[in-house]
Amino acid sequence: MTSSRDLAALAALLADETRASFLLALLDGRAWTAGELARHARVAPSTTSEHLGKLVAGGLLTEERQGRHRYVRLSDDRVAHLVEELAGYTAPGNGPAPRTLRAAGAANAMARGRTCYDHLAGRLGIAVTEAMTARGLLRQDTSFALTPQGVGWFGALGLALQPRGRRPLVRSCLDWTERKPHLAGVAGAALCRHALDSGWCVRIGSERAVKVTADGERAFAELLGIEPEILR
Repeated sequence: MTSSRDLAALAALLADETRASFLLALLDGRAWTAGELARHARVAPSTTSEHLGKLVAGGLLTEERQGRHRYVRLSDDRVAHLVEELAGYTAPGNGPAPRTLRAAGAANAMARGRTCYDHLAGRLGIAVTEAMTARGLLRQDTSFALTPQGVGWFGALGLALQPRGRRPLVRSCLDWTERKPHLAGVAGAALCRHALDSGWCVRIGSERAVKVTADGERAFAELLGIEPEILR
């Protein structure tokens, strides 16, 4: 069983604004260099190295070195789920308001649609999750579960869902902008990957934001009955 000391140690790792900034940035699922994270958090390289060492030692990040570069990424989807869940419990509006039109636009784009590690989030993720539930593809009455029709729906898209390790086939992830659950797990990752590979969504900007294309609007309308206006 987890001891109180272990839980306190984990909480201490997260209770630092710089380390929290790193973890939120790494929710895009990519590997970042220490230099990129330093610039993102606006801290010195020496400070970055110290914080990354603590996160790696605590099991939240994994690292690899290629030549002079040190790359880090979230250890697995469970860490991403933990960070997104915690972000969902923060009070809305606590952060500083965007000071420029560019910053406001970036914030709006993130709220409209983004990736959370490897699945869809924001209004896009919520719209997909609610449409799947309304069509009987997904159940939310007890916990998230695909119905037989849902499994068949993924199969019709050519997506064979194979659970990997301890990762569940589906699970809910609390969306930090919408305050509602969106689809995560193996199924959520497969759908996100398919949406990007098929050109239904494209990444925009330097953050995790994604935009639904015209092809995507048609696909989501045909497959799930989502009105295009909801995705814009």
